[in-house]
Amino acid sequence: MFKMMKEDVEVVFDQDPAARSYLEVILTYSGLHAIWSHRIAHALYKRKLFFLARVISQTSRFFTGIEIHPGAKIGRRFFIDHGMGVVIGETCEIGDNVTIYQGVTLGGTGKEKGKRHPTIKDNVLIATGAKVLGSITIGENSKIGGGSVVLKEVPPNSTVVGIPGRVVIQDGKRINRDLNHSDLPDPVADRFKELQVELNHLKRELAELKTERIKE
Repeated sequence: MFKMMKEDVEVVFDQDPAARSYLEVILTYSGLHAIWSHRIAHALYKRKLFFLARVISQTSRFFTGIEIHPGAKIGRRFFIDHGMGVVIGETCEIGDNVTIYQGVTLGGTGKEKGKRHPTIKDNVLIATGAKVLGSITIGENSKIGGGSVVLKEVPPNSTVVGIPGRVVIQDGKRINRDLNHSDLPDPVADRFKELQVELNHLKRELAELKTERIKE
């Protein structure tokens, strides 16, 4: 338990350049507080002390703005950066070395029973405001771009952007976890450019037809 807590602190220094001291991290990082509270709540949940687990979970939510259901399974070195608004569902499973940012939802798509929340594999990064919904799997070393809504399986070593989320990069190699939020491919903008080219082509053809009719 204490070894895992030490890893939780160390990953903050690894992922957040603003972290200055152990005292600062331990006392002021709400993401770290939410993770520690969850580890206690999850231990109680596994012992079927559901009410007490939910009390701890909701108390943590009140103070941190981060809601993690006590039933969620979270691996080692999990990092929540600026975590306000993060929601993690009951049947969610998160691997090791996962980083998520504020406003991320790992949720369900309805009132279905059983496994209804995502499985996040090792070394995944989920950027600001992304929504990963349903019983789907996000493969190892993948990145979910800010604001994306992911409803389908994501293979390993992929970058996903857009609504709905689309895989835009998959090269079979480990992807650097330092995601540049402002430098992601935009499939929607690319499609608009293609439509603009087609529209210009149609305008030229129409102008040529008009010219031919005038000559006739």
